[in-house]
Parts: sequence; C-alpha cells; structure tokens
Amino acid sequence: MDPRGNNAASRTLPLGTVAKVINVATGKSAVVKIEDRGPYIKGRIVDLSPSTARKIGITPHIGVAKVVVAPIAVPLPDGGIKLGAGAH
Repeated sequence: MDPRGNNAASRTLPLGTVAKVINVATGKSAVVKIEDRGPYIKGRIVDLSPSTARKIGITPHIGVAKVVVAPIAVPLPDGGIKLGAGAH
C-alpha cells in the first residue's frame, strides 16, 4: 500500500474495488482503491493509508474510527465492472 495514496486494505472486497469511505464522526469521506488484504484485527473492516485517514479526520492520535464503506465499482472475474451502492 502506498502511504501517500488513496488506497486501503479489505479482507472481503475484491482487489481493485473503488469505494467511498466515510468517517461517521466527522462526515468526511474519501474515495479509495482496495489494493491490499487486511486488517487482521477483529472488529476492523478496513485499513486506510495514512494519507487517506488524515483526509477523513483520523489522526495518528485517534488511530481508529467508525467508518462506512460503500463500494463504487467492483471488478468482476470476467473483466467487467459491477457498480455498487456508493456509485449512486
């Protein structure tokens, strides 16, 4: 993962998925590309690059925040793309 890029890690979303991540506390959002697997800590659904975390109000001091992840475009095995709920 590029620490300065708009990317994230997810255990369940396919690699290459583009998703909107919204910080519930701040309402700030960012669009990320799923480029890695993780997080491997129970209860966490996504790991954000440090750059993306800062954009949505997650500072190193805070570290963890409740977020909503809405897929925008999900790559399919046949090379197609499925639009997700975040695309609307």
